[in-house]
Amino acid sequence: MNSSNTDLQAARAQHVSISEDSLSVDLVDGRTIIVPLGFYPRLLQGTASERKHWRLIGQGDGIHWPDLDEDISVINLLLGQPSSESQASFKQWQETRTKVAEKMPLV
Repeated sequence: MNSSNTDLQAARAQHVSISEDSLSVDLVDGRTIIVPLGFYPRLLQGTASERKHWRLIGQGDGIHWPDLDEDISVINLLLGQPSSESQASFKQWQETRTKVAEKMPLV
């Protein structure tokens, strides 16, 4: 394994922040990865509250957003890989969200 592969394997997230247009992930080694939010349609479509509700998975190997059913690995962030979710799957997710929202009482 070459050193760049070793760097990828060792990369771990420690903090996540999301703006209106980007996802920023701070790594334990001091690096920060910033990617367009458009790379991850579920995050883009999520509310600010849903985006803030995240947890690290696999000792920082990835990030999970339970309200959005989204998982992103640090390796994919480092490689600049956008979501690989199919359009059909994303559309089904959107339809499910719409149905759930319609059933929720107005506050």
